[in-house]
Amino acid sequence: MRSACIAVMAITIGSATVPARAAEIRLAEQFSMGYLQFNVMKRDRLIEKYATQRGLKDFKVSWQRFNGPVAMNEALLSNSTDIVSGGVPGLITLWDKTRGTSFEVKGICALSSQPFLLNTANPAIKSIKDFTERDRIAVPSIKVSVQAVLLQMASAATFGDENYAKLDPLTVSMSPPDATIALLSGAGGISSAFSVPPFQFQQLEQNNIRTVLSSFDVLGPHTFTVAWTSARFRKENPELYAAFLDAVKEATAIIAADPKGTAQSWINDSNSKLPLEMVTKVVTASNVEWTMTPAATMKFAKFMRRVGTTNNEPATWKEMFFPEIGDLNGS
Repeated sequence: MRSACIAVMAITIGSATVPARAAEIRLAEQFSMGYLQFNVMKRDRLIEKYATQRGLKDFKVSWQRFNGPVAMNEALLSNSTDIVSGGVPGLITLWDKTRGTSFEVKGICALSSQPFLLNTANPAIKSIKDFTERDRIAVPSIKVSVQAVLLQMASAATFGDENYAKLDPLTVSMSPPDATIALLSGAGGISSAFSVPPFQFQQLEQNNIRTVLSSFDVLGPHTFTVAWTSARFRKENPELYAAFLDAVKEATAIIAADPKGTAQSWINDSNSKLPLEMVTKVVTASNVEWTMTPAATMKFAKFMRRVGTTNNEPATWKEMFFPEIGDLNGS
């Protein structure tokens, strides 16, 4: 009896001295202006606002930055982060790998629609047909980044599906800031960069650099950035998940109402030296839309399945996203 009492006391003391883990949401972004909602959410503490409104008192919101989808997806799978964001292929890759498992991953919502630009400093390159083994193309991550997949889609359209990877050997993994420096200086033999705003426009300010290909040329207007997470996080943290969605919705409205203030927030958050006028022009460009509605995600999914880089193809875009945005007119 004495031993049983001691055991009960030990359990009671142990549970009393180990506080319950606070609810936490850890968000990951990459290097570009495709995540303006995140900048606004950080600045205005929007997740905190909506989580508090939902009755949460003891919670944490933290932010991380990665270069490319591989590192972000690895962080998500290892439970080092909770919500990641990037190009559509990053979501499709993880959706495909986790489909039907206990750690199933799906999209939460889109963030924006805008084009990626493939810029070059090589005067001999008029189209992707002109790249040779001497050229090097900087992308955030070889083979799997949205830029790398778009280059594969362009190659398939130009050289045939069987040659979709024809230009892969020319690609080099570099963050957009580093790729811009390399392209402008010619360092490392980098002659071209498939980049992101605002860096792709910073590159074009140089007279010797021009655009070879726009991603809109490849598949029309499409989602630029999307956020995704695991079904487990959504199930275990319903208030934080809902607070995130509410925060994205308000942040999207703020971008439309105050593009200049939003541009300044990106400059502050990124420690950028770019002029406010230039960044504001990127935010308000005619081919840029800040929207939660996914666009052309099925075009990515069908291509990746067709060439064998994924094993499964969703029946519709809704199969890759959680149902909270199912009423949107996505594609």
